[in-house]
Amino acid sequence: MCSPAESILDQLYQTILGRQGADPDSSYTAKLFAKGGGKIAQKFGEEAVETVIAALTEGPDRLASESADLLYHLLVLWAKGGVTPEMVWAELERRQGISGVDEKKSRNQ
Repeated sequence: MCSPAESILDQLYQTILGRQGADPDSSYTAKLFAKGGGKIAQKFGEEAVETVIAALTEGPDRLASESADLLYHLLVLWAKGGVTPEMVWAELERRQGISGVDEKKSRNQ
């Protein structure tokens, strides 16, 4: 069973997938896809910076808003890259119970 967070992210991901190939004049998501992976990655980076700024200088409401933008752009990036939420959930589940230090060490071997 999905958590509420997983459920909303899964629903948003499905909406994003449905916008691939749509008219860029009618959908911001379709416009991002039409501009390609480089633009999608750039927008994700911009949103990441805005989220960090909100975390450092603004209140929780602004941080929540910027975080929502960041998650949306991450999901667009996943869709463009062929990554599904299930793949990410599986990776997070695999890492459960492993310390961050040990997990990082395992990547270097």
